[in-house]
Amino acid sequence: MSQIRTAQSCATDARTAATEFHRGLAGPGLSLVIFFCSCDYDLDLLTQEFKHLFAGVLLVGCTTAGGYGPQGYREHTLTGVGFAGPDYLAVAAQLQILPAFDPAAARDKIQALRQELETRAPWVQSVNTLALQLIDGLSVKEEIVTRTVQNALGAVFMVGGSAGDGMRFQRTHVFCDGEFHSGRAVLILLATRLPFHLFMTQHFSPREERMVVTRADAAQRLVYELNGRPAAAEYARNAGVDSLDPALFSHIPVMVKLGGKHYVRSIQQVMPDGALRFYCAIEQGMVLRLARGENLTQDLRAQFADIAQALGEPPQLIIACDCILRRLEIQNTGLAAEVDALGRDNHVVGFATYGEQYRGVHINQTLSGIAFGRKQEDDDERQA
Repeated sequence: MSQIRTAQSCATDARTAATEFHRGLAGPGLSLVIFFCSCDYDLDLLTQEFKHLFAGVLLVGCTTAGGYGPQGYREHTLTGVGFAGPDYLAVAAQLQILPAFDPAAARDKIQALRQELETRAPWVQSVNTLALQLIDGLSVKEEIVTRTVQNALGAVFMVGGSAGDGMRFQRTHVFCDGEFHSGRAVLILLATRLPFHLFMTQHFSPREERMVVTRADAAQRLVYELNGRPAAAEYARNAGVDSLDPALFSHIPVMVKLGGKHYVRSIQQVMPDGALRFYCAIEQGMVLRLARGENLTQDLRAQFADIAQALGEPPQLIIACDCILRRLEIQNTGLAAEVDALGRDNHVVGFATYGEQYRGVHINQTLSGIAFGRKQEDDDERQA
């Protein structure tokens, strides 16, 4: 039986979904399960089922804005991956980020987590260890938490995603220590003997139109004025549109230049007072440019080719954090079938996020994740 197992249930009932999900992962040596679930499930019932189905297994996960798995992308789904066998060692811990985040306490906890993992086996080193972060997607704390976590991890690089709750933007959850929590992040450290590759891709480039943030509430990621004018109206004027909605935000986001490279700053919603709320850090004086979308599927194919080249073979698993606005664009442009086929061909499991984290940076409208290859002896066995 494979040491990496994926499973997905689209059952509407939480108990049935948990049972089907467990059936797809169950087997000898199961030690770590990472799951992604719709917020429409009864989370209390899901917790009860998990406690007896996955007793003795390190179980972590989060709620989503949609999930990816063997059946493709689904909005109402429980999906994920299980790791078994001697080639994986994992530890996890939750970090409190609301009502307040203590960077010093977080650093101490992460350093203790690294020490715990390194004592498990002599082969555990920074070079064969990776980190996955799942974080409350409505905490507005991703930037400081991500920066703190990556600094504490040192040479162990991280990727992650912000939990979602569909398109409600009301309450998101991460799962750790046998419970769903809001106002928390969960950090998983996974040491593996398999080759792996962390990646991030986006399919946007900056246009010439410039907008300066002239009034903002950085703590709440709210922009009240662009170029000295009401933010929503000025964005609409520059984009050449009359009305604003999530589909437009996914099609024409804005970008900011950081360290010589342009990154997307995605708009979440228009507030009743005409302000714009963003998914990512925004501050007064920041210069924004409207973004031009390139070919999403072409970019995706190129990314999967790069992953295969980095691993020396096609991946046996990709854990993906995919921005919800990318998914909206995929659906609105009729690309769902093609993208889902590419996901299944490349063994993608993951979720639609409210934001992505790559190394020490919180970003938007990207596909970020971890790809796993196979051990050399596995190749030898297949050729025998």
